[in-house]
Amino acid sequence: VQLQASGGGLVQTGGSLRLSCAASRRTRGRYTIAWFRQAPGREREFVAAIRRNGATIYNEDSVKGRFTISRNNAEDTVYLEMNSLKPEDTAVYYCASDAGTSILSSVRTSSTYEYWGQGTLVTVSS
Repeated sequence: VQLQASGGGLVQTGGSLRLSCAASRRTRGRYTIAWFRQAPGREREFVAAIRRNGATIYNEDSVKGRFTISRNNAEDTVYLEMNSLKPEDTAVYYCASDAGTSILSSVRTSSTYEYWGQGTLVTVSS
């Protein structure tokens, strides 16, 4: 599985962006797809994930009520809708996929994911 992340850019505080993560082959919703982000000088941070059954998990401390993850299985694409953006959301955002066997308790851990996209930069200006 190859993943292609896109949709990043420069936006002002309070603005919105939608990131996309497209898979290279038909995954038919079999995998958990997650978004992580990494700001300069900081560790990679879990943002959100969506399971095969459509269940969603968020880093509530960072993005609660502002970000929404969704998937279109017919298009093998996962989206991250980001609203009310803040300067602290500035980071490179990566999408990642597991191999279809992860357990719920592991979705926030980066080592759970075997496949990673190249990242897309989101910059929020103050």
